[in-house]
Amino acid sequence: MKNIFIERAITPAIREAAGYFPVITITGPRQSGKTTLIRRLFEELPYYSLENLDIRNFAANDPIAFLNQDTQGMILDEVQNVPDLLSYIQGMVDEDPNRRFVLSGSSHFAMLKTVSQSLAGRTAIFELLPLSYNEAAGRAYGKTPDELLFDGFFPAIYAGKNTPSLLYPNYVRTYLERDVRDLLQVRDMMQFQTFLRLCAARTANLFNASELSNEVGVSLNTIKAWLSVLQASYIIFLLQPYFENTSKRLTKTPKLYFTDTGLACYLLGIEAPEQVARDRKRGDLFENLIVCEALKYRYNKGKESNLFFYRDSHHNETDLVIRHGDRFDAIEVKSAQTYNTEFEKGLKAVDKAFPGRIDSKTIIYTGTFENTAGDIKLLNYRNLHKILDRNM
Repeated sequence: MKNIFIERAITPAIREAAGYFPVITITGPRQSGKTTLIRRLFEELPYYSLENLDIRNFAANDPIAFLNQDTQGMILDEVQNVPDLLSYIQGMVDEDPNRRFVLSGSSHFAMLKTVSQSLAGRTAIFELLPLSYNEAAGRAYGKTPDELLFDGFFPAIYAGKNTPSLLYPNYVRTYLERDVRDLLQVRDMMQFQTFLRLCAARTANLFNASELSNEVGVSLNTIKAWLSVLQASYIIFLLQPYFENTSKRLTKTPKLYFTDTGLACYLLGIEAPEQVARDRKRGDLFENLIVCEALKYRYNKGKESNLFFYRDSHHNETDLVIRHGDRFDAIEVKSAQTYNTEFEKGLKAVDKAFPGRIDSKTIIYTGTFENTAGDIKLLNYRNLHKILDRNM
């Protein structure tokens, strides 16, 4: 397959922000397409990668001389490697508002605290995740749900630069070497790999740190530290439950999801799409895909997450609750191809819990029959955007 550029849905939001902010900051997981995107959007600016040791040393040892190489500004990739640059950038854009800097990095943990402190009011921050279903264009439309779950959505796969069987094993190895060891100095990598695989086994389930601590054989604080690094590196994200001041007992435990189902499949030991169909985690992986699609849709508009799930003390659960103001859209996700009335249980529960505040109730599934006329809509997963568009 010929190498291609895939147009990213986040582009209009970044272009708009660039007209108002002297600094644009883009974070996201490694290989999500940050470098390709910013070099294309800001091709007039010189590009410097702070992964390059020579460039990093120059920037760290003489930051003013480094930043003054180009008076119009520059693109700085993996800027978390030299965080002190941010303070100098602040002074430069204050003195010359026409100067432009574009910053990117793959560590939320290392970047955003420093960015928010040094560049408050001067930068717009965006989060770029792997491709959405619509961004993958025709290369995704012909795939079965099992193929989508196995392949994942990293751009290299859809641009013809890599394959799932090669990308994910090396992604984990590279990630372990470059991020975990740097941030945590993990001594026993086998334990950490066990932790990763146990997280994959909990995809789309409530996250219990104490349970993981016992299974991995490390302290609760270690589990929490490892989890924070997985979040910071955009390997996983936690979906929070929605609850208000109410007399009903609702869960306050988040659910765990991976930012890419292909990576989760690799960690689960799934080696082919055919295995996905037989795996007991298939339903959870499909839920992961849909929840992640909703998150990407939000981020690609330059907005923060407005996603939650609902679960009461009787285990009535709605997979996705999208908040807009004090009102909601509720979505139940099923990997089945055939509709069943049992699918409506969670949607009816959340409707009862928040009477008059649920604008739409939808079941997303893999079947082809759709019904949008009733109180509860039935949609094929390819048409998820019809619900998400309501919240933009």
